[in-house]
Amino acid sequence: MKPIMIRLISYLGGLLILSFGITLTILAGLGVGAWDALNVGLANRTNFSVGNWVIFVGIALILLNALLGKRKPELLALVTVMAIGYFIDFWLIVVFDYHLFSGFLLQLTVLLLGAVIIAFGISVYLQAEFAVIPIDRFMFVIKDLLGVRLMVAKTISELIALTAAFVAGGPIGLGTVLVTFLIGPMIQWFYPRVEKRINWRESL
Repeated sequence: MKPIMIRLISYLGGLLILSFGITLTILAGLGVGAWDALNVGLANRTNFSVGNWVIFVGIALILLNALLGKRKPELLALVTVMAIGYFIDFWLIVVFDYHLFSGFLLQLTVLLLGAVIIAFGISVYLQAEFAVIPIDRFMFVIKDLLGVRLMVAKTISELIALTAAFVAGGPIGLGTVLVTFLIGPMIQWFYPRVEKRINWRESL
């Protein structure tokens, strides 16, 4: 298979997996990651869907990243946020019809499964080396702007989103804490293993 096809499959497949994981954390009903909580909170207050708000917030971040980083907006990142937004709406509306899970043990299981799938999806889509999610770019912009470590920049980014999610009335709870602290280590575990499986450079 040609490298470009491997990258395209990795990119779209990873985003589809990522959006499925995000959907599971939302439907678990125990709270979601800070940025997702913001999108859900905004969706609950308006007539727009969660996926719509993923796109709207993503566009705002693309412009903010360009402004803070003093560079041109990453237009390819728009493809990424649109794909995630539409995929999330596909899972939420078409597949699950907004059906929330009930029973704490089941909710916790679905939440943890969603977190694992998110980490796996991120590890897959990153292999393509196309445009990154604006949220991730925002983290790098903060790092360069403030001269702090990546983990500190990530924490600042999450706190900003968490504050906005709180104002928007997003679902903040146990899931927010678990997703925030589990995703990073799980990506570190998944990424090198996925990289060995999806090595498009070997086809060059």
